[in-house]
Amino acid sequence: MSDLLSKNGRIADNVSLPELTVRGIILGALITVVFTASNVYLGLKVGLTFSSAIPAAVISMAVLRMFKSANILENNMVQTQASAAGTLSSIIFILPGLVMIGYWQGFPYWQTLAICAAGGMLGVMFTIPLRHAMVVQSDLPYPEGVAAAEILRVGSADVEADAASGKPGVKAETGIVDIMAGGVVAAVVTLASSGFRILSEGISLWFAAGPAVLRISSGFSLALLGAGYLIGIVAGIAMLIGLLIAWGIAVPVLTSMHAIPDGMTLAKYATGLWSKDVRFIGAGTIGVAAVWTLITLFKPMLEGVKTSFRALSGGNGRINIPRTEQDMSPVWIVGITLVLVAILVVTFGSFLSAAPLSSGVMWGLVAYSVLFAVIFGFLIAAACGYMAGLIGSSASPISGVGIVAVVLVSLLILLVGSADGLLATETGNKLGIALAIFTTSAVIAVATISNDNLQDLKTGWLVGATPWRQQVALLIGCVVGAVVIPPVLELLYNAYGFAGAMPRADMDVAHALSAPQATLMTAIATGIFTHQLNWDMILIGLGLGVALVVVDEILRHRGGMARLPVLAVGIGIYLPPTVASTLVLGTLLAWGIERVLKKRAQQKGVPYEQYAEPSNRRGVLLASGLIVGESLVGVVLAGIIGFSGTDSPLALVGPAFEGTAQWLGLIVFVAVAWVFARRVLNAKHP
Repeated sequence: MSDLLSKNGRIADNVSLPELTVRGIILGALITVVFTASNVYLGLKVGLTFSSAIPAAVISMAVLRMFKSANILENNMVQTQASAAGTLSSIIFILPGLVMIGYWQGFPYWQTLAICAAGGMLGVMFTIPLRHAMVVQSDLPYPEGVAAAEILRVGSADVEADAASGKPGVKAETGIVDIMAGGVVAAVVTLASSGFRILSEGISLWFAAGPAVLRISSGFSLALLGAGYLIGIVAGIAMLIGLLIAWGIAVPVLTSMHAIPDGMTLAKYATGLWSKDVRFIGAGTIGVAAVWTLITLFKPMLEGVKTSFRALSGGNGRINIPRTEQDMSPVWIVGITLVLVAILVVTFGSFLSAAPLSSGVMWGLVAYSVLFAVIFGFLIAAACGYMAGLIGSSASPISGVGIVAVVLVSLLILLVGSADGLLATETGNKLGIALAIFTTSAVIAVATISNDNLQDLKTGWLVGATPWRQQVALLIGCVVGAVVIPPVLELLYNAYGFAGAMPRADMDVAHALSAPQATLMTAIATGIFTHQLNWDMILIGLGLGVALVVVDEILRHRGGMARLPVLAVGIGIYLPPTVASTLVLGTLLAWGIERVLKKRAQQKGVPYEQYAEPSNRRGVLLASGLIVGESLVGVVLAGIIGFSGTDSPLALVGPAFEGTAQWLGLIVFVAVAWVFARRVLNAKHP
């Protein structure tokens, strides 16, 4: 393949290789099913999703190297498709709110599919005009996009060298082995904990210091360990600070102000205060982080919007344009966008069709909602694309964007509904809340795809892909992801339930999926419409967020690596402590491995980035495997639970075994972390 490369390491413009192939689309769809289901489960459980671009690229190379005609551009299309579909699963940050308020009793397949597909595909359309300005001409780092390109280059060079020598592709093979190793270990441990119940899922210790209640806890989820490994130590420290604010300051202060009611345990009392009061401090902090991010990105966002309008108003086809600069034509962009807007109109009409509204009022609300989703989504697409280029897709505050959107659309509907008396009844209020949630779902679909697409287009630019073909792959990924998301949501809801929404009265609330962002945004929308929002705690969170922004800006101006991501602090306050603490442990694991690698690189006199690259790649793949393995077993167990109709159909032990299960869970968790570190450190280094 070396003779096909241009001087900058890309496939040359005058070279035409198979890119968007049938086998690639089929492989991308299969990978999509796996990673989308995994991301839906992980997002509902902990409020985080993971980037599937790199593991999808590794799997693609491992599979397609069996075909002699496979090439780097075909592998790039597979990871592009899978990455878009996995990213679209972020719509679960808001959509479960509809069952939480009782507007939906499940997830209607066609409505859920349509809002996911139309919103996601609009995200693709809105970012196409930004590609040249933000990817080609910009100096934004695009960390995940660059990393995926390097994986593709290394794997393709390895396959080429091995083809010449007649040996199998070692690096591609090693990559798939790492993903599978992490997946198998996590699957076995999850089956033993969530299925057989012989391992505990976490441990919590409660202390009473006078009237104040303190809690120290940790979960044993390997998916969270892997997710923490991927987000890094800076975010980990910030989340730890959030944990300390919530459970070291706020909960003890609140519990010390009142006596524990008779008959209520320490754990139940403290957890109740955290749930109905302290979490809103986190909500306020997250809101400040989102608004501040948008303020700091206002100028580039404005430039991105101007670029979009310039691109849409001009263009004379792709005549004499180099292959690697051929975007989808403006005619196709406008045409597909209009079709998608029409689909949104029909979808919102179907959503409101059962409501007791006159035809005029119903279509008026449809018009307001669709216009908000399209206009706000268009504006936010440039901001999210810039954020992804600056700090990476995984670190972008999509949930914060959702909070801003749900507040704005709730206020808009409240204003419109109050004028015509729509919200005068309890039924009208529920309808308003539901419409706000559904509209925000469309906005989040646009935002999250915009956040991911430019990373994929950066990968394509670096390896020499044809942009319009990659944009078609992104559209396909959105459709496939939208097909997968509704049944997975339905399955998980019926098996586990969500916090505050259990499909059956006999289900164990302790096993419910927390769906943290959906719970938060639903609470905010409900509070706005009922005028019962916990403003005191939100205002405390807003003040805390402002103070943290000031601290972070001071650290930024001082230079160096020390930063305090405000969003991560808010998430640390908001997430359940067994979740947040496990994520922090994952970041500490990554930090410890990094320290060892830096020391070894210094001893060998090799630059750290060069020395650590094999270990960093292996760590990402192993961590991705841990996430995928646990998530897939969670989905499978959901099917078994739903089929059996009981919460613990595979349990081998009873509640009396819980004490022993906690110690066994701790031992296994520590052992897996130790083996993980050993395998990462033992990668072959220069």
